[in-house]
Amino acid sequence: MTDFRCGLVGAGIGTSLSPALHEEEGRSQGLRLSYTLFDVDRLGRVLDDAERDGFAGLNVTHPFKQQVIEQIDHLSPQARAIGAVNTVVFRDGKRYGHNTDAFGFTEAFRATLPGAPTRHVVQLGAGGAGAAVAHALHDMGVERLTIVDPDATRRAELAGRLDAAHVAAATPDLLTSADGLVNASPIGMHHHPGSPLPAELLHRDLWVVDIVYMPVVTELLRAARAAGAQAVGGTAMCAYQAAAAFQLFTGLTPDTERMLRHVDALLAARPSRSTRC
Repeated sequence: MTDFRCGLVGAGIGTSLSPALHEEEGRSQGLRLSYTLFDVDRLGRVLDDAERDGFAGLNVTHPFKQQVIEQIDHLSPQARAIGAVNTVVFRDGKRYGHNTDAFGFTEAFRATLPGAPTRHVVQLGAGGAGAAVAHALHDMGVERLTIVDPDATRRAELAGRLDAAHVAAATPDLLTSADGLVNASPIGMHHHPGSPLPAELLHRDLWVVDIVYMPVVTELLRAARAAGAQAVGGTAMCAYQAAAAFQLFTGLTPDTERMLRHVDALLAARPSRSTRC
């Protein structure tokens, strides 16, 4: 039986489902796989220590997806284009950076919102996760993408790479003209509670995706559904991006449907606190 050591580095990740999700899929594949959380305020030497200790790789989450690039030897073409890394693989003395968030979002969108209109999509958040989601939306053929983020430099840099519009805050006119809204900001995570925009901006002709997956129903999703909008959370994205990371760590093809079922079971058994995979 092959041994694998993997982990996740981020801030405020104590409620992450990733250890249970990866370890259970490892057992199902006949592996002895352990998955460790590195809940830290600074990235520091976490990668150095994990590589020294024989880890196969690490997942990376908020707020380190862009900062970690400084410690990577080789970026995948997608990670380079996105400008963010959520999966680091240690191999032959080198560090390889990948981004499975874009894949996870795309597959989850196709599974949960098939046929949804994408003429104009408003995205909240231009950080590491936001960069991946924006690239995914662009590659999915969104005709008009508007990126909303209070950080002018960050939103302008991301919008410039994708020929997208960008604004500091959502307005009634902006949401009225939109087909869809994606929350890729940290608002809704347990360190950043609440909703990323006023409920009165939501309407029944809007689809809404919140990539936060705990609680299953965030404040944004609750408000969107109350307004009559079709709204989905981040559960499927969590499973799809984790499945892609599992394959990068182990070289084995995961059973994605099994991982989706496992995410649902884990969420049903956990208290309602907000985080990401």
